[in-house]
Amino acid sequence: MRPRATRDMKRACGVGLMALAPAILLGQAERADAEPQPTAMVEWLEPAVPANQPQTPAQEAAAREHGRSLPTPEILQPTLDPALPVVRACNNGALHGAFKGGSSDVLPGLVTLWIQRFNKYCPQVQISVSPPFAGSLGAKELIKQNLDFVFVSRELRPDDIEEFTRKFGYAPLSVPVSGGSYRHFGFLDSVGFFVHKDNPLERVTFQQLDAILSSTHHRGGAPVTVWGQLGLSGEWADKPIHVYALKPWNGFEEFVRQRVLSTSGKRGEWRADLNFERLVFPIAGRVARDRYGLGYTGLAFVDAGVKSLAVAQSESGPFYAPSYGNVALATYPLSRLIYFNVNRAPGRPLEPALAAFLHFILSREGQQAVLDQAIYLPLRAAQAAQARALID
Repeated sequence: MRPRATRDMKRACGVGLMALAPAILLGQAERADAEPQPTAMVEWLEPAVPANQPQTPAQEAAAREHGRSLPTPEILQPTLDPALPVVRACNNGALHGAFKGGSSDVLPGLVTLWIQRFNKYCPQVQISVSPPFAGSLGAKELIKQNLDFVFVSRELRPDDIEEFTRKFGYAPLSVPVSGGSYRHFGFLDSVGFFVHKDNPLERVTFQQLDAILSSTHHRGGAPVTVWGQLGLSGEWADKPIHVYALKPWNGFEEFVRQRVLSTSGKRGEWRADLNFERLVFPIAGRVARDRYGLGYTGLAFVDAGVKSLAVAQSESGPFYAPSYGNVALATYPLSRLIYFNVNRAPGRPLEPALAAFLHFILSREGQQAVLDQAIYLPLRAAQAAQARALID
């Protein structure tokens, strides 16, 4: 049940997003344009989540050998999309082979579930994933041809793609196989943009973000540097936008660059005068202390009283808030994905046994494994269909 709110509710506590998951009814997305909006948005009056800390060297070493310890799952979990396809048969045992893969340190448990359940359908196919667990190491081993595939909990680094392309003449095939998490620290949490709690701005488009953040402006329009250019008036009209962003390279930074700053095959570049942070941890606090601040971070790192913005990919909307329901239903446009990466030359089929493994992962049974682990979010049917189109 949602907290009671009135139209003239003040922004007490200053938290527009924190701890939404327990309050969202699954199967329902919160669309900012679904119905006429009151003057003030409903506020979720809950304290900010505790601040996270970087892994210690000992924790990093343990994660490479055994995988990271899993977080406590969200209390609520989405239902599986009924439109997901059933698993394909394995041609009466005709498929066989042995394949060795790699994995990010947050994925060994889920990958093991996929392999175990796939082997019930295709017992002649042997698939193994062994330590060290790290997406960056796996990508390097894919280039060296020491691995047949690698599961990575983010987009591949541009340097890895460039190195792969120099060697083979084409980029690796990256197939989405699962959604990320909502706000689990270290487990591919969704990304959110936010402003100071006193800022009247409630929503923002990709074009506006590109105009604020980039030097390339591939989405068109003039640079945006003051709040008045986003429609704010009064005292806000001529005030500068102080942007807090992550210094390249970073997984969150690369995701925002690809999703927001890049379009039509053109890679976006950041403005050089942003307030760049080396680590993701302090950004929410910086915006909370800067009345004219704007920043982005993973939802697991929003540990201060900031106001989250609804986001749309175009001016016509729809706008989606970074709520648990919207992330679970894959309507929020800054939700993240897990990828299966493999060396496949353009125009050539994927090795049949690996194709069968991928089709299993993208089936109802494969996504049920995601749901059973209860850390990541299963793909919706439309996402799975787009992924299958990459391998068929």
